[in-house]
Amino acid sequence: MTNELAIACAQLNPIVGDIAGNLALARKARAEAAELGADLVVFTELFISGYPPEDLVLKPAFQQACRDAVEALAADTADGGPAVLIGAPWHEDVKTYNAFCLLEEGRVAATRFKVDLPNYGPFDEKRVFAPGPLPGPVPFRGVRLGVPVCEDIWEDEVVECLEESGAELLIVPNGSPWWKYKHDLRLNVVVQRVTESNLPLIYVNQLGGQDELIFDGASFGLHADRTLAFQMPAFEEGVAITRWKRDRGEGWRCVDGPMAPLGDNDELMWLACVNGLRDYVDKTGFPGVVLGLSGGIDSAICAAMAVDALGPERVHCVMMPYRYTSSASLTDAADCAEALGVRYDSVSIVAPVDGFTAALSPLFDALPADTTEENLQSRARGTTLMAISNKFGPMVVTTGNKSEMSVGYSTLYGDMNGGFNPIKDLYKTEVYRLAAWRNANRPQGCLGPDHPVIPTNIIDKAPSAELKPDQTDQDTLPPYDMLDDILECLVENEMSVSEIVARGHEVETVKRIENMLYVAEYKRRQAPPGIKITRKNFGRDRRYPIVNRYRDTAM
Repeated sequence: MTNELAIACAQLNPIVGDIAGNLALARKARAEAAELGADLVVFTELFISGYPPEDLVLKPAFQQACRDAVEALAADTADGGPAVLIGAPWHEDVKTYNAFCLLEEGRVAATRFKVDLPNYGPFDEKRVFAPGPLPGPVPFRGVRLGVPVCEDIWEDEVVECLEESGAELLIVPNGSPWWKYKHDLRLNVVVQRVTESNLPLIYVNQLGGQDELIFDGASFGLHADRTLAFQMPAFEEGVAITRWKRDRGEGWRCVDGPMAPLGDNDELMWLACVNGLRDYVDKTGFPGVVLGLSGGIDSAICAAMAVDALGPERVHCVMMPYRYTSSASLTDAADCAEALGVRYDSVSIVAPVDGFTAALSPLFDALPADTTEENLQSRARGTTLMAISNKFGPMVVTTGNKSEMSVGYSTLYGDMNGGFNPIKDLYKTEVYRLAAWRNANRPQGCLGPDHPVIPTNIIDKAPSAELKPDQTDQDTLPPYDMLDDILECLVENEMSVSEIVARGHEVETVKRIENMLYVAEYKRRQAPPGIKITRKNFGRDRRYPIVNRYRDTAM
């Protein structure tokens, strides 16, 4: 029986489907853990396959490739170095499980299967995995380790079973996506389980972007008395050693480990957008990005995020002026590009828009101009950016915020053209706040300049699509602070019209926004993905029908 354990936490960024690459990453981390003197290195949920693998798990060849990788890593442990706890899909007795495996002395020494399979929001694990039985502890060098997997700690049953069967230390592998305020929610859950079991707990979380999801790492541990044992940073990759000692009176306690600050919520939101964009571009193999820089706040903040994610040399900004583009917008866009240090070009859309107008004139001449002509401008810009993407290879970044996506202030096959949208889940008021925040801060790991990157004039001026003379967003929308409050009530909190009116909003305004929200569903279904920031993003979290005649008639 040992009274000391050195446990390395591998907070890494696996890629879904890259089994060979994830195996190589695990081997490199194990070698690093060995240099740190680790007895055991702990990886995250489904590390070998990447998380979430979704329907890849249903492919027998994929299942076998994951198992082969685990067994190859197990063979490495015959060298006498650190043992490994690692997650992988595991096919056994005609069922496939979300498994966590102990690899030691050259073999797969133990497996434990996830019991509580989440089936809400972004998760569909009941679709692809079978639930495991309630687990007992895993014996490791005289220590009984409890290894509940991620969702297994969100209710009390699995941890209670482990405590009653003699577990001494809980090690929890996680694929827990981040959204704002998630840290507090996680900590509350872990405190509950530690309080109930009187056991210390190590929480190891995945890092990196996967489609719409962003994983922040921020791995941590609690002692049995609920005090913080260690804290790894958010949005930083690394292998951290934690050293634990057994006291016969108090059980296991961490005597050495990192204590990193997590940053405030604005910093975490910025890093989520930046890291999500970086991983989407790099993991899908694009050489860089191109986006329209209009002189407005949304394109400016997306350009700043792209530079922080990829560096200025991989970001191409294009101004696409038309007759209604103001001289201020031309100046502001150029100033923003200069502040960011990116390539900046101007491509006029006068000729293509006039060409479409002329071609359609036999049909349109007798009719007044309306949003049709405005949308021609947006679609000419979308076509221009896609042409640059096709010719040179960069992915088009779209720039619509959540407020606009909610009410349909976007043009299909125009400003919605593109591969990814870093601010898709940020409300307009959050866009303004984060723009001002980034001008005063450059977070760790960001590649942009350490000075203000968004001209003050862009932040201060009234937002406008500039698709007709003297246009502003507030011609047809309530002020954004009012709009965003109504939208948050409708989208995040599923509140009724009467409840929202009770907050001080006009009933007709609330009903109009509710109708705009429902009517725009067909557009959102065709929008590119973007990083989940809120509790309910448009996509995995909020699955509303396109054909939908329901409206709240309570008032």
